[in-house]
Amino acid sequence: MGDSHGNTSDSLSFILTGFPGLEDSLYWIFILLGALYSVSILGNSLILVILKEEQSLHQPMYYFLAMLSINDLGVSCSTLPTVLGTFCFNIRVISFDACMTQMFFIHLFSFMESSILLAMSFDRYVAICNPLRYSAILTGSHIVKVGLAILVRSFILILPSPFLLRRLPFCKANILHHSYCIHPDLIRLSCGDITINNILGLFIVLSTFGLDSMLIFLSYVLILRSVLTIASQAGRSKALNTCVSHICVVFIFYVPMVGVSLGHRYGKQAPPFVHILMSIIYLFVPPMLNPIIYSIKTKEIHKRMVKMLSGAFRVCWER
Repeated sequence: MGDSHGNTSDSLSFILTGFPGLEDSLYWIFILLGALYSVSILGNSLILVILKEEQSLHQPMYYFLAMLSINDLGVSCSTLPTVLGTFCFNIRVISFDACMTQMFFIHLFSFMESSILLAMSFDRYVAICNPLRYSAILTGSHIVKVGLAILVRSFILILPSPFLLRRLPFCKANILHHSYCIHPDLIRLSCGDITINNILGLFIVLSTFGLDSMLIFLSYVLILRSVLTIASQAGRSKALNTCVSHICVVFIFYVPMVGVSLGHRYGKQAPPFVHILMSIIYLFVPPMLNPIIYSIKTKEIHKRMVKMLSGAFRVCWER
């Protein structure tokens, strides 16, 4: 679709950019991104292998962790093709349909991650506040239903966005700020009426990130209230220790996300590299740090991961 003043979506393409203003540091940036991708893909893959093979980890808490690792792999893989093409092969042109597809999956996995973190907070709430009914409430079938609900909810919320973008004319310079496609970057290039897009975007943000973060906060208020009723200091410490990993992951996800949102809305005068840095932290850092946090804080995962990595290094050394 288009009008007499804009390009049609059938013939439209966008120009991906790397790091404007940081051209002299591209070598180091490439190494940084390569390290982030490598740790993210390897770390989350190892988490999934360990969770599958370690029978003692076949528990609701770790099923949700498996969902998180799968989602983090999805986040990494959805940005990898264009980032790799931009920096390794200097492929900077992306078609409208390819851009919409990438945008769809990037935001789909972001919404799913928020929902998974909410499900994990509910898991911690039940485990601490109602431990006697934990196994009855979080059965295997219930966890499968929660996973499907997370997928369906996120899919339905993001589905209208590509179609609403398709109806808009694009008559500005079609140069994106990043080496991947995200909705705030695309919407600024349109010269048409974006009121509906903005309203939908605000609704999606409030009904996912806003609602989920409020419910996560509420769950931890209830958890803290329950923990304070435990008589022994050791018991309180043990209960809170089971939440440390999840709390860290929540902060790692939501703080950069809020920074990116505020930057796009109120930081328009900021240098381009500020937006780029915030987007890198938002999209690349959580998938990399999540498996590290859980491998450090979870003894079973830590022992198994150390064993697997030491075995792999031993094999490489012998060769």
